[in-house]
Amino acid sequence: MTATMPIQVTCPKCLKRFQVSDKFAGKQGPCPSCKNVIKVPSAEEQVVIHEAPSDAPTDSKGRSVLKPITREDTDVTRKGLILTIVSVIAIFTAAVGVRMMSGPDQTPIWASIAGILLLAPPLVWSGYNLVYDRELEPYRGAELWQRVGIVSAVFAVLWAVYAFAPAYVLDLDQASEMTWMVAGIAFAVMIVGGAFAALAAFDLEFPSGLVISGLYFLSVVLLALVAGVVLAGREVDDRPGPRAAPAAATALPSTSPTLAAIPPINKLLQDVESPRNV
Repeated sequence: MTATMPIQVTCPKCLKRFQVSDKFAGKQGPCPSCKNVIKVPSAEEQVVIHEAPSDAPTDSKGRSVLKPITREDTDVTRKGLILTIVSVIAIFTAAVGVRMMSGPDQTPIWASIAGILLLAPPLVWSGYNLVYDRELEPYRGAELWQRVGIVSAVFAVLWAVYAFAPAYVLDLDQASEMTWMVAGIAFAVMIVGGAFAALAAFDLEFPSGLVISGLYFLSVVLLALVAGVVLAGREVDDRPGPRAAPAAATALPSTSPTLAAIPPINKLLQDVESPRNV
């Protein structure tokens, strides 16, 4: 007993598609939808699509022995995210401690540099896992952390734009003496430069790189405010450190009680030359 294969039929009038048994092949009959008389194609008239031959190795039953590549979803909601949050909280807590020990606007330079360096890796890692293209295979493991390290180093170097460029152009003693408008321009340049670094390292679109860069630099600005670091708007006379003593008065009074009591020199000479009264 041979198995029958249904024949696909399409009515040319109403375009209704249906299947009929292969025993009606080559015969005519009414369309079940519009009753138009149609001809069922014969077996020779059917279009058969054959599977393309495969060069892959097969087993004794003709089945491929190769396993399809399965995509692994990156889990960023567990261990990595928890470590990122703990790291950021620890850095901000340390900033509060430094401010309490050293006082406002007296944060040591080593503490500022440490905050810039330590805050970059967790924020770059979390930013990448937030914005990477879900249609592409993400970076993982050592390769991911190498790229995170490169981007973090570039972010730290970009702080030189804030530290030296405005002070050099405007002839300032400290970067914090620039106005907030100049500081905003410097921060914008740093964020755009960081976006290009993230774009090149992680194969991202520019808006995605901008998210990573903005997340880091805005977090560092917030860290500086928590630590009591003045980033801009400092008055020239408000620099930290010992203040100069006021200049002593140089003008002497025209007369003093002691000098006023001494007779004029010409009066003394006149008394010596005049004869004494006997």
